[in-house]
Amino acid sequence: MRTLRVVGLHEDGKSIVCEDPERRERFLLPADERLRAAARGDVARLGQLEIEQESTMRPREIQARIRAGGSVAEVAEAAGMSVARVERFAYPVLAERARTAELAQRAHPAREDGPDVRTLGEIVAHSFALRGQDYTQATWDAWRSDEGKWIVGLAWTAGRSDNRARWAFSPGAHGGTVTALDELAETLLDPDAYRVPRAVGQTAEPRLTDVATRDGARVIEAPIPTPAERDTDEPSPARQAAGDSLVPEQSANAVRGKKNHPTVPAWEDVLLGVRSQRG
Repeated sequence: MRTLRVVGLHEDGKSIVCEDPERRERFLLPADERLRAAARGDVARLGQLEIEQESTMRPREIQARIRAGGSVAEVAEAAGMSVARVERFAYPVLAERARTAELAQRAHPAREDGPDVRTLGEIVAHSFALRGQDYTQATWDAWRSDEGKWIVGLAWTAGRSDNRARWAFSPGAHGGTVTALDELAETLLDPDAYRVPRAVGQTAEPRLTDVATRDGARVIEAPIPTPAERDTDEPSPARQAAGDSLVPEQSANAVRGKKNHPTVPAWEDVLLGVRSQRG
């Protein structure tokens, strides 16, 4: 290896003139950033400059792609670089995305009458609970759109389907606001949509209680309906059949027996919650 000495600055002002003392040969050395980094002994900067020269993609472009939602593996493949080299430039941007996703969960969904008092994270967690899904397995992320706005996304798996929901995040006072960008995002913001509504006019089924008496017999207890409910009750087929089979004399005896003694309700009357009329 020959030793050169510096003669001076070339007339173009961009190169250093060096000379071989023995052979009197002169050389031009570009006075670029690599030369300045070498003169300072900045090894780290020299390594970074070497990476930049080997790649067709500049560090600023790498970071722009990562900020737009690209992964390290995707950018490394596009740039023709190793994943380890891309990570050096992607790390600060990935940290920015993670921080933005965290802030977006504290934002308030925009409603027609103003921002919701609850946060995005609280509402989504409630929706997952109503579905019976594990909210801890969902993954939040954030990236910048082509318009420069932050988009926050949620990805999760339900059964064999991979789901994604997206909201537009506008940082601001009290956590900022978020606006749904797709149908899944809108559905997650409406937890009550998962509740099964009861049909209009539908009432709870009569509650029957099976009670054992002291002598071993079993009695079915049922609530007694109100007079209005009794008036609207249709006679059961068993009661109709029983009434049709009574002859006039038997009917009269039944009426006299009703005046003297309380009538024991039929089995189907108890089951339907109907109380016999007293005389």
